[in-house]
Amino acid sequence: MTQRTADAKNTTGTTKTGGTGDTTDAGNPTVVVTGARGRTGSRVARAAEAAGLAVRAASRATGFDWEDRTTWADTLRGADAAYLVHPSDVGAPGTAEVVGALAEQALGLGVRRLVLLSARGEDQALPTEEALRASGADWTVVRAAWFAQNFSEGPLVEELRRTGELVFPAGEVPEPFVDARDIAEVVVAALTGGERYTGRSLTVTGPRLLTFGEAVAEIARATGRGLTYRAVSARDYGEALTGFGVAPEEAGFLTEVFGTLLDGRNAQVEDEVVRQVLGCREPRDFSDFVREEAAAGTWRAV
Repeated sequence: MTQRTADAKNTTGTTKTGGTGDTTDAGNPTVVVTGARGRTGSRVARAAEAAGLAVRAASRATGFDWEDRTTWADTLRGADAAYLVHPSDVGAPGTAEVVGALAEQALGLGVRRLVLLSARGEDQALPTEEALRASGADWTVVRAAWFAQNFSEGPLVEELRRTGELVFPAGEVPEPFVDARDIAEVVVAALTGGERYTGRSLTVTGPRLLTFGEAVAEIARATGRGLTYRAVSARDYGEALTGFGVAPEEAGFLTEVFGTLLDGRNAQVEDEVVRQVLGCREPRDFSDFVREEAAAGTWRAV
């Protein structure tokens, strides 16, 4: 799974929504946040609450399931807007149909504003984006670069903790890693910005290009550990995934995605939208993220 698509499956994030997953208030607009325990969803929920919105956290823990359409209506009914992040890759087979169906149901229940997390430069994601546009909703697509938090949450951090090595099919291609907190602020702006962001695809990146090897080197310096990066081909990485129990069709799809996303097409900074939303504050740099996580002991050896 990629950085954008594993988001909803990560359960390390928490929100102030507690056990009910609902902070709805009759006096505030209500936003549904899918993937509310994931890398971006948890941060969108917190940012939305800080902005005075009533948050309805949607995850399996609160009774919402992307794969069970009978669970959608109870989550969507009465909301004003929704943040959509699918638990599998946004470009995976079948995702476009599911996202389109949920968008149409949301619109029928009066939820007009929908913001979709998509992937920057992923051709396979375009049908899902088109399904959202075709729904008739007031839509915004947020196309994110690779999350900085992929190095602190999920399988990559476990690999660094256990082995001290990150094996990944990124070669020496640079990427403008974006902090998920900045993504969350852009999402909340899209959820609340009226026509300003309606009908737009917003690209969000960090302010600086780094290769994966350079990113791991920054983590190594901050932690004092001898962490290393080893590049492998997308095909070899896909074969390794099947060895770890990933279904062959999913591994094949991810091999295809990595082969396109990591071909250099995204090797440029595009942080204009982030700067516009943040105003006087600079986008968070990868080094700031590393310093915070290192201080928290995120990459201690296990």
